[in-house]
Amino acid sequence: QVQLVESGGGLVQPGGSLRLSCAASRFTLRRYAINWFRQAPGKEREGVSCIGRSDGITYYADSVKGRFTISRDNAKNTVYLQMNSLKPEDTAVYYCATGLCGSRNIVSGSDDYWGQGTQVTVSS
Repeated sequence: QVQLVESGGGLVQPGGSLRLSCAASRFTLRRYAINWFRQAPGKEREGVSCIGRSDGITYYADSVKGRFTISRDNAKNTVYLQMNSLKPEDTAVYYCATGLCGSRNIVSGSDDYWGQGTQVTVSS
């Protein structure tokens, strides 16, 4: 079964860091652009970051620019989202998905592969 699995979420104090992982099962992740989304309770899903297949394209939402870094480890078939200087407003469920990654936006739909999500809570 083709799967994306997120991990690395948890509870962290403001100013802290977390590294989220998006691991692929039964398909080769480097063949896909990978997008990260988040959704907080009562809010719409927000595109956070993405990384292109092999063209070096990355995208960051303004709300996370300078604090989050996306990267790939093709040997581990995994994409990472390093999150530093976390704020309470970063609290959300974070999802990774395949899709389209551009320098100005990211798109994932129902035909793409999605993970189950990992909870990130930033609170003192």
